[in-house]
Amino acid sequence: MRRCCALLFLFHSLLLLGQEVKKRPFDLEADYFYGTILEHNPDIAHLITAHPQGLMLAYNRKTYGYEPWERKFNFPDVGYTMIYQDMKNFHLGELYSAYAHFNFYYWKRRLQFRIGQGVAIATKPYDRVDNFINNAYGTRVLSSTMLKFGYKQNNVFRNIGFHAGVTIIHYSNANLRAPNNSTNTWAFTAGINYFPNAKDFPKYNTTPDTLSYREPIRLNTVLRAGVNQSDINNSGRYGFVNFSVFADKRINYKSSFTAGADVFFANFLKELIRYEAIALPDSDTTGDEDWKRVGIFIGHELHFNALSFVSQLGYYVYYPFDFEGRFYNRLGLKRRFGNHISGAMTVKSHGAKAEGVEFSIGYRW
Repeated sequence: MRRCCALLFLFHSLLLLGQEVKKRPFDLEADYFYGTILEHNPDIAHLITAHPQGLMLAYNRKTYGYEPWERKFNFPDVGYTMIYQDMKNFHLGELYSAYAHFNFYYWKRRLQFRIGQGVAIATKPYDRVDNFINNAYGTRVLSSTMLKFGYKQNNVFRNIGFHAGVTIIHYSNANLRAPNNSTNTWAFTAGINYFPNAKDFPKYNTTPDTLSYREPIRLNTVLRAGVNQSDINNSGRYGFVNFSVFADKRINYKSSFTAGADVFFANFLKELIRYEAIALPDSDTTGDEDWKRVGIFIGHELHFNALSFVSQLGYYVYYPFDFEGRFYNRLGLKRRFGNHISGAMTVKSHGAKAEGVEFSIGYRW
């Protein structure tokens, strides 16, 4: 997951824009974590040599129901996380990452679930001369997704509390450059939290929302573009353009369902077909295969005010060249600007294997 996420920080800023006149306390967190690299792909087995560990710092701005979306999601936090991680492997090196995140609360606000998306800097990325052993990180700048779940107790001693749980941290460059086998760290975390103004909390606004969010079926057109590379090292990066048409049906404040079709124009696939026809004469590739693909998909959008989380599952109905299978998925973030225009950043994948990061602009009719 996941990937080139400066846009997410802009989304968070826009969510908070104009709300600073409201009283919004915050807390600070510091964690130590210790875990293991999951062998999600046998190609990275040689890189799993010890238990990675690191430090995590977080800033959490509280919400109190000033906006309808805050009440709908049980008053979540919006904030930022910074992570230092030592992978405990000479070839993987260390990573420094920053995320924008949401915290969601359960069980009297003692269970906390965090989802964050951001960027990471790898100190030892792949290099075909100096570090060819690292087949996990093909670029120095990576995208990263972080999931954290745990127990949190505030103000145990004055303004200081504690928390503990588990975290998953994913690093990948979404096929911006090969190799891109990526890593997933599963870690145990423990730390403390601090509220600067623990006694100065506003009351939660629990006013019922009587507005209806049901809408008729609407048509959407989206143009997506980006740059990616095949799994062959040093094969070059090429631009791609994808065009989508789909219908959406909003059923309530939180959810919309979608269904539509995609047309894919991926230049890296054109070059991969040419390469296989020349370099692998015993393969079934002739070099005349069409590099374009057409798919159909169904999906869901989870709405947070003007921001939404997009998830889609698709199937290629036109598939002249076999590349990673007929099923594909798309995950990412979308931001609406008014009633018609939207921008999004999504990752198109085949299962856990990313094909590319898509930057898109859409129009809702």
